[in-house]
Amino acid sequence: MLEQDKLLHGFALLLCISLGSLLSGIAVSEIPLGSKLSVGESTSWVSSNGDFAIGFYNFPDQPKQFSVGIRFNSKSVPVDKQTVVWVAGGDVTVGNNSYFQLQENGELVLFDALQGEEVWTSKTSQLSVALAVLRDDGNLVLLNENRDVIWQSFDSPTDTLLPGQRLSTFRTLRAASQNYVSSLYSLYMNVSGQLQLKWESSIIYWSAGRPSHSNLSAVLTSDGSLQLVAPNLERFWSVFGEDHNDAVRFRFLRLDVDGNLRLYSWMEVSQTWRSVWQAVENQCNVFATCDQQGICAFNASGSHVCTCPFHHAVQSNSKCLVSSQHDCKPGSIMVEHAKMFLYGIYPVHDFISRTSLDKCKSMCLSDPSCTAVTFTNDGSAKCRMMKTQYVSGYSDPSLSATSFVKRCSDPLAADPIFPLKSPPQAHKEPYNICIPCLVGAASGTIFIFIVIQLGMGFYLYKRKNNYRRLASLAHSRPGSKCLIMLSFTEIKELTGNFNDQIGPKMFKGALPDKQPVAVKELEGTIEARKFRAAVSKVGSIYHKGLAKLEGYCCEFNHRYLVYEYAENGSLEKYIENPTLAERLTWRKRMDISINVGRAIFYLHTECREFLCHGNLKCENVVLDENFEAKVKEFGLGMLYGEASSRRASAQKDVEDFGKMVLTLVSGFKEVKDVLDWAYKEWMEGHPENVVDKRLKNEVDAEELECALRITFWCLQADERVKPSMGEVVKVLEGTLPADPPPPPFSCLISAREVEDTSESGSEV
Repeated sequence: MLEQDKLLHGFALLLCISLGSLLSGIAVSEIPLGSKLSVGESTSWVSSNGDFAIGFYNFPDQPKQFSVGIRFNSKSVPVDKQTVVWVAGGDVTVGNNSYFQLQENGELVLFDALQGEEVWTSKTSQLSVALAVLRDDGNLVLLNENRDVIWQSFDSPTDTLLPGQRLSTFRTLRAASQNYVSSLYSLYMNVSGQLQLKWESSIIYWSAGRPSHSNLSAVLTSDGSLQLVAPNLERFWSVFGEDHNDAVRFRFLRLDVDGNLRLYSWMEVSQTWRSVWQAVENQCNVFATCDQQGICAFNASGSHVCTCPFHHAVQSNSKCLVSSQHDCKPGSIMVEHAKMFLYGIYPVHDFISRTSLDKCKSMCLSDPSCTAVTFTNDGSAKCRMMKTQYVSGYSDPSLSATSFVKRCSDPLAADPIFPLKSPPQAHKEPYNICIPCLVGAASGTIFIFIVIQLGMGFYLYKRKNNYRRLASLAHSRPGSKCLIMLSFTEIKELTGNFNDQIGPKMFKGALPDKQPVAVKELEGTIEARKFRAAVSKVGSIYHKGLAKLEGYCCEFNHRYLVYEYAENGSLEKYIENPTLAERLTWRKRMDISINVGRAIFYLHTECREFLCHGNLKCENVVLDENFEAKVKEFGLGMLYGEASSRRASAQKDVEDFGKMVLTLVSGFKEVKDVLDWAYKEWMEGHPENVVDKRLKNEVDAEELECALRITFWCLQADERVKPSMGEVVKVLEGTLPADPPPPPFSCLISAREVEDTSESGSEV
């Protein structure tokens, strides 16, 4: 509990509102159209009871970056404890002279004066908004003339829930970002009625509720309980804080930056926020709680600490990385760490097999890519193999796990150096020496040597500067969240002067540590400020189904993006090449569909701010060495000013995804030419006729039915009936049924029929 209080106290101090930001407010029950809050003005909009206020604030370590947020405002809570509970746009920050306004058209807008553009809006300009109200429960609402709620902040939470606020299906809380990087921790309400804590999007390390009830919501009650309830308020699960039913004025539930979900109560006597419940009792059980700082353990006082027990680990910028040297000349050894459980992060693809402890160690020693293994035997012996430098985990005296970390053998032990005997002295004979000759020869030699050294020194100095920066990029792989800015000269170094082209304006390159990368050339006319803002946003996103953006070049008229390299290239070439297509088995095609769907779903719902792909196609899906799909070139629409509504952008991604799935099923690249035929074959009960003829008799009939149904739903002409990406993924995973879809282009077909009828009538 002491550790939790320290965490909350530190976070409150970090969010201490700067003087002149939110210290004074205007108590208004209603906020009329045209109302504005500006950076630098000591004003805010306050709820009628004075408990909450909305306005600009900043962090002490970012004095020139501001956000708009709702915070506690009660006089009984000191200023440095007035926690922010909602932020407009999540991680969005703006500069001086920016403003937040309820415009005359009914849209809330956050305008950044530094960029000269709107960075967040409520997207309500067409919904007849008449006014706004910051309610006494901390909910900012937009109302029409009939006082109906058109939009509310409670429907778009950031990292906090207030009493009465619901987290409904597909909604997400995401922990606050740190060092300009979005957090990988999220709280998610899934369609099966489970509340889940996730790291990245695939690791679930805590869940509540049973996967049997649909349409449930998580809600925090005013008496201090967290519940899962149905629309009729029937309760299916609940948990209570230590002060349940006590007279507590303020409470909130927050997903903290350490990945734990906590319920906080305001203690009037001590004037502090106190954690009265947390989801994961043992902080070390929070996945990757130490991230790249080592493993989690508890000290003598009972507080969790992050330590680096790997004595021969690579220490890079305070990171704790295990060795990845696979060319150890004296050989490798396995260093034992008892009572310790390890797992890989960045990426999280651990290989688990059932085997003995000795076999587990030998498997790692014989595999050049293996860095560590963990052996457990809690009824069945399991070996977890890691193939990454980025290893985390936890240790505890009660654990039955034993881990082994690979490192090079001690060179002295492997190849001892013995003292060498002095060579026998040769018999010396007297010689006549020409002193002037020696002086002249020595002077000339020294002069030539100095000239050569200066020339080589200058050349190596320039090369060293380049390679220092290139090495920094190399050390950031494979899981670093740092985005490296490169010069055009460094881009040419990476690509060998663009010698190996692997696609349209795409070149293969290599880092100094031989790690391959893919370099994408973009139009040099893209505005530099817009380019940097876009790549900064895209570069902070990490998902195993998305090609990681490692770096970029924005120099003069040069614009390049540096991606992680996928060994097997684009999906498109496997569709077009008859020989390569045989490697795309039915199982792999379905796995590719699901992985790409999950990646797009992550962009739509699990990033701090909605992001669309905008150009999803087989060409922009690449396959790594394990044939796992990764989506590249996502979010590039921001670079070209392609602005559209969130709904329209999401629907375009859904439609493009449907086309890609039909391509994978049928083998036809241009699906518009076969769509009507494919639907007709399916309707007549012959879905197998749609399947790519290059596939052998390996197609799963149920999977084919699901794939075709969801494809036809994605390609509906009526955008109102198109599914969300979350629903698409659930259907492909087999956890959500799909009804038989109508003809995909029914609206267009009807239009053609009407046109044909009118022409026939004219002839008559």
